[in-house]
Amino acid sequence: MEFNGVEFSSLHRPCARRRRAGRATRLARVAALLTLNLAATHAAMAADDSWLDVEGRIQYSFYTEDTRALSDVADQLSLGEGESDAMRGYYAGLANYRLALLWAERDKSRARNAVEKCVGTLGAVVKAQPDFAAGLALQSACLRTLAMIAPWKPLAGSKSTGQMERAVKLAPKDPRVLLLEALETGEGGRIDEPSLKKLKKAAAAFEAERQGVDKTPGWGAAEVYTYLGRGYLDRGDVLAARDALERALLIAPDFALARRLMTKITSG
Repeated sequence: MEFNGVEFSSLHRPCARRRRAGRATRLARVAALLTLNLAATHAAMAADDSWLDVEGRIQYSFYTEDTRALSDVADQLSLGEGESDAMRGYYAGLANYRLALLWAERDKSRARNAVEKCVGTLGAVVKAQPDFAAGLALQSACLRTLAMIAPWKPLAGSKSTGQMERAVKLAPKDPRVLLLEALETGEGGRIDEPSLKKLKKAAAAFEAERQGVDKTPGWGAAEVYTYLGRGYLDRGDVLAARDALERALLIAPDFALARRLMTKITSG
C-alpha cells in the first residue's frame, strides 16, 4: 500500500521496532524487579526460619524449666553496647524474661539480674524502633516483674503501664500483646475476672493467628491456655480448666506448669 508515493508499511516499520524495543526493555525491568523481590522474599523467609528456631529453643527451655539452657541462649543473643537489632534484642529480652520467671521463686538475685537485662535490652530496641509493639509489650512485662521482685523500684510499675498502653494502641489484635496485658498482676498473680476476660480475648486472637502461616514472634498459645486453666481452676470450674490445659499440652506437651495444673485435676 502506498500513500503519497511512500509504501505504508515502510513508514511505520521504525515505530514498530521502537515499540518492540520499548516492550522488551519494560519486560526486562519487570523481570529484574521480580527477581529482586523473590530474592528478598527468600531472605526474609530464611530469617524467619532462623528466628523460629531461636524461639523454639527459648520456649522448650522455658517449658522444661531448664535454666542452664535458657541462660546459654540469652548469653548468645545478648546485644553489645549501642546495638539495637530488633529481633535479636527481642529474643534476648524474651530469654531473660523467661529466666526471671523461672528464678522468681528460687533465687531473687538471679531473677532480678535477668529481668534487668530484659528491661535494658528492650529499652535500646524500642528507643530505636518506637512503634515495635511486641517489644513494648515484652518490656512492659519485664518492668512489671522487676517492680514485683524489687519493690523499692516503684517507677518500674508505672513505666510498665505506659509501655503496655502504647503496645495495645499500636497492635490491638496482637495475641502476645493481649496475653501480656491480661497478666497485669504478674504471671504468678491472681487471675481475677477482668484478667480472665482478657485471656479469653487473647486466646481468640491466637486461634485466628494459627490459621495463617508461621510468623515471628509466634510464642504464647500454650501459655494463654495454661493461664486460662489456672483461672478456671481457681474458680472451681474443673471441666473448663481441663479443656484449657489439654489445649495447652496439645501445643506444648513438655510445659511443666501446665502438667502440674493438670495433675491437680487428675489427682483430686
